[in-house]
Amino acid sequence: MLSIRDLERIANRVRRHVVQTVHRVGVGHLGGALSATDILTVLYFHTMRIDPARPDWEDRDRFILSKGHACLALYAVMAERGYFPLEELATFDEVNSRLQGHPDMTATPGIDMSSGSLGQGLSTGVGMVLGAKLLGKSFHTYVMLGDGECQEGQVWEAAFVAARYKLDNLTAILDWNRLQQYGWHTPGDDDQVRQTPDETPAPKWQAFGWHTIELDGHNIGAIMMALQEAQGIKGKPTILIAHTVKGKGVSFMEGNYLWHSRAITNEQLAMALAELDG
Repeated sequence: MLSIRDLERIANRVRRHVVQTVHRVGVGHLGGALSATDILTVLYFHTMRIDPARPDWEDRDRFILSKGHACLALYAVMAERGYFPLEELATFDEVNSRLQGHPDMTATPGIDMSSGSLGQGLSTGVGMVLGAKLLGKSFHTYVMLGDGECQEGQVWEAAFVAARYKLDNLTAILDWNRLQQYGWHTPGDDDQVRQTPDETPAPKWQAFGWHTIELDGHNIGAIMMALQEAQGIKGKPTILIAHTVKGKGVSFMEGNYLWHSRAITNEQLAMALAELDG
């Protein structure tokens, strides 16, 4: 089994892949990919029951990246895990590439659900979990949400249904970096960018009948423990509220909404890789 230090090294490599790929192709979402990297690393290298050699294995655990624009981190993690060659990351977003700008389950091995239109992933996860229960399957389904997309009503319709049917084989993960695409402006704020307005998501999810776990979304050990706790909860779904930093790992990107999606210059790439050297 991989150690915490092993997982930290993998997450660091994933971040390097992300920034190098965006630099190479001149397009891609950075901030939300970097904030999700540690969680995705733990899921794919520690927690989920998967087999990269059999991406369509019927009894595998499922994962849905509802915030599909952050797919570069997912692709990099999956490449490191062996779903496809690392060299294929260089084809990101090209015509006929298996690695499109949002996950495509018809193109990429190991992608369980196409995503990109925000707010829909949790509904799909509910459907997968209901199907598993009807078929007597024991696989677990994980759905990663962005905090901005939780302003969509469909998320809460799915949250209600999940609790109504006691879907304890469903775990949602909120990548709570508190900084959506363009920040959050309100009248009279002197054009200062505010964080996402909902500063206390746990009570809301609890009101919908979910078990909640708050954690540091960049602490590998904490992520491992939270996912283990979620697997042991019975009679209700669980959500991990992961406190994260948008652009984590690259100082000039951290907490800056301008790096939601942006090309990287040669100089910026060198600076980023220097910080991620290790």
